[in-house]
Amino acid sequence: MEIERKYLVNQLPPNLSSYPCLHLEQAYLCTEPVIRIRREDSSFYLTYKGSGLMVREEYNLPLNEQAYRHLLPKADGRVIAKLRYRIPLSDGPECLVAELDVFQGELAPLVLVEVEFPSEEAALSFTPPSWFGEDVTFTSAYHNSTLSRR
Repeated sequence: MEIERKYLVNQLPPNLSSYPCLHLEQAYLCTEPVIRIRREDSSFYLTYKGSGLMVREEYNLPLNEQAYRHLLPKADGRVIAKLRYRIPLSDGPECLVAELDVFQGELAPLVLVEVEFPSEEAALSFTPPSWFGEDVTFTSAYHNSTLSRR
C-alpha cells in the first residue's frame, strides 16, 4: 500500500546537489489500471498501481534491462524522464523523505515533490516545509500516468 502526499514546488531547497539523485525514465503500458515500467539508474521495475489519490495499492516487480527495453516501445504516450533527489525531512518521530522530481524534456520545467507515509493519519497531519508549494495530492492531474498522456 502506498500512502503519499504530492506538492508543486515553490522553490528548490538549498544545497540540492548535496542530496542523493537518481536518473529515472518511466513509461506507461496502461493507465487504468496503472502499469508502468521504470529505469532507476541501472535498476529496472514493472509497477502496478491501483486506483486512488493519497492511498492506493502498489506492487513493484524487478525487470532486467532486456525486458525493460522490449516493453519500452509498447508504452502509451510519452516516456517521462526526471531527476529524483531524496531529501530527508525531520517531521515527527519518523524520519520522512521528500522525493523531489525535476522533470526533463517536454515536461520541463515541472518540479514536484512527494512524501510517503507509514499511515493515513501521519499523511493527513503532515505540515510541509516552506519550500513545498500547492498540495496536489487530491487531483490526478499530477499523477505521472496523466502527465505521460498530455
